[in-house]
Amino acid sequence: MNFPAFFHHVPHLRVRDPLAEFLGSAEQGILDYGYEDAVKLAGHSCPTVASAYALGCHALTALYPGELPERGGVRIDFAQPLEEGVTGVTAAVLGLLSGAAQSGGFKGLAGRFVRRDLQHFGAEQRLALRFTRLDNGAAVDGQADLSLVPAAPEVPVLIGRCIRGEADAAERELFGRLWQQRVERILLEHWDDEAVFRVSPVT
Repeated sequence: MNFPAFFHHVPHLRVRDPLAEFLGSAEQGILDYGYEDAVKLAGHSCPTVASAYALGCHALTALYPGELPERGGVRIDFAQPLEEGVTGVTAAVLGLLSGAAQSGGFKGLAGRFVRRDLQHFGAEQRLALRFTRLDNGAAVDGQADLSLVPAAPEVPVLIGRCIRGEADAAERELFGRLWQQRVERILLEHWDDEAVFRVSPVT
């Protein structure tokens, strides 16, 4: 696939999925997710998809220090309602990484491997997201501040012209390139920037 080259430099997340192991889908249930997988799921690459992917990687890694995160072993609470803003997109990407699903998710096998109802919305909490381990109750809160990685100054005008059908081919190409340059900065230059991606333990 002809993805932008920087996609391949974004850190991956390796997890262990007990359901995948049980069903013989992956040896030892080990799965590897990259930013390309989030883009395929969403159908596009944008700051929201990028920040959801990065926060998911950081939060799951923090929840499982020194071991592979368990896919399907985490509940995610969202401060915003599902229908508000970009919450749905964020939820989809986090569901990919964590296995946590909404009411339509996998109902399990004899009470094991349940994935449904592991995402909850409109929760009262200090940050946008809370990730909680089902086995021991350990939890971390997370939130992204993308205002610290602003778009190029040309983007607001260009996106308007593109949406209205006024942009020519060169302008459309420039808009797409500038849009992905911001995503690249978010994921590569600021991956470990705690001011952009805040993840902290719940005490």
